Amino acid sequence: QVQLVESGGGLVQAGGSLRLSCAASGRTFNSYSMGWFRQAPGKEREFVAAIRWSGGSTYYADSVKGRFTISRGNAKNAVYLQMPNLKPEDTAVYYCAVDFGITNAQDVGQPGYWGKGTLVTVSS
Repeated sequence: QVQLVESGGGLVQAGGSLRLSCAASGRTFNSYSMGWFRQAPGKEREFVAAIRWSGGSTYYADSVKGRFTISRGNAKNAVYLQMPNLKPEDTAVYYCAVDFGITNAQDVGQPGYWGKGTLVTVSS
């Protein structure tokens, strides 16, 4: 059984930083991608960032490109999201996801597995 466990969310002031972590267990993920999605109150879930297992290519939503950085652990069972310079509009529940295809930030497949999410609140 695949499990994705997120950590690192919290309350931070605008301009502050957080680092989200996601640990995957239950199987070895050698294909496709692992990444982050988020859902703000009253909005649909949206793609944030992803990293391909093969080659390590990274993809970012326009709203976070140049600010957030996604990286993976050496064992390929962990992914991280470094979030500096946070803005109130980054407030959302952030979900880790794995096992999805991605061509670009506008063409993201449906993940096979999801974590339960971690709340990020950015105060102004």
